Amino acid sequence: MSVIDKIAAAMTPLPNEEKRREATEQARAVAQRGDWLSLVLDHHDRIREAFSAGKLAKTAAERTAAMKELAIVLNGHSLAEEVVLYPALGQAGEKMHAAHAYLEQTTAKNQMSELENIAPSKPEWVDKWEHIEGAVLTHMYEEESTWFLELREKGERQDHLTARYREEFNRYVG
Repeated sequence: MSVIDKIAAAMTPLPNEEKRREATEQARAVAQRGDWLSLVLDHHDRIREAFSAGKLAKTAAERTAAMKELAIVLNGHSLAEEVVLYPALGQAGEKMHAAHAYLEQTTAKNQMSELENIAPSKPEWVDKWEHIEGAVLTHMYEEESTWFLELREKGERQDHLTARYREEFNRYVG
């Protein structure tokens, strides 16, 4: 992990596992089967599973496969959010949350690009993987505990958001 990564990690403490779990449960209670929020939460579960697989991977080949699997779901998910949900969040009066969300996802994409340049057999790869995981889990916590609950409450055309989110995710992931 770079010095900048270490400083950023120290300045933004991660919510613990219990707080993250509570936020997910709270968001699931608000979501309706098949709506955009339930799709987001399902994708968050897939992202958590992909991070777990990467941490359990022992060989360079296993780590590379885990990284590619994470990239597929993470990119499809983030693009759908960026194209559909974050603009809706801004339109619902939460422009600061939307801007913050865009920034965090851009940072995660940059970090994933850096991960590709580290040999998966090196300890630095694991350090970078864990750093990305912490940042992404924190981002998901913010979405689940606040941002998307606000969008669910204030956002207009919820059915449209569901259709568009699904469309954008499927465009990338297929």
